[in-house]
Amino acid sequence: MKTVDKILQRLKKFGSATAKELADEFSMTTMGARQHLQGLEQEGLITFFDERVKVGRPTRHWKLSALGHQHFADRHADLSIQLIEAMENTLDQAAMSAVIRAREENSFKHYQTSLNSVTTIKEKLEKLTTLREQEGYMAELLDADDGDFLLVENHCPICRAATKSQTLCQSELQIFRRLLGTQCTVDRTEHIIAGQRRCAYRITVND
Repeated sequence: MKTVDKILQRLKKFGSATAKELADEFSMTTMGARQHLQGLEQEGLITFFDERVKVGRPTRHWKLSALGHQHFADRHADLSIQLIEAMENTLDQAAMSAVIRAREENSFKHYQTSLNSVTTIKEKLEKLTTLREQEGYMAELLDADDGDFLLVENHCPICRAATKSQTLCQSELQIFRRLLGTQCTVDRTEHIIAGQRRCAYRITVND
């Protein structure tokens, strides 16, 4: 993978970074990192904001632009939207809901089969995170406060389709809740469709 692609991946996953942070991570000079960043800025893929510090000049942080986020768009998004529009034009609401429920059921069974081999909540979440990562969600599992977990998805390969039919997003949340059952409470705390950088699900283990 080219260095510029690694930089874009890094910004997509973590939100922002300084030139020095990128230089340290990818074993290059800070000047070299700045050159890559300037090239990406000229292409319109990234932008920056300056953060004030107590001493010295503000620190420059780089992040993806709207065009940069589109760089990660699902290659099948156009087809997905066309299919959704075709279904909306030919099916009534009940039939459309049935199609989405069928997709939810297929995804649930696939995840459930994979999670059957593990027992603890943490193991289940780690397995689910791996499955979502393999599907292109750039997923990671983080420890939150009070013993909770945070399942973060830095990219949504169905984002454009979900924008067209937001029932798909509700279906994703429902799958997680079904998989973890009464052992956990699952809440979506960040949502790409709502304009946030990522989707995040807080998982609270019930006593």
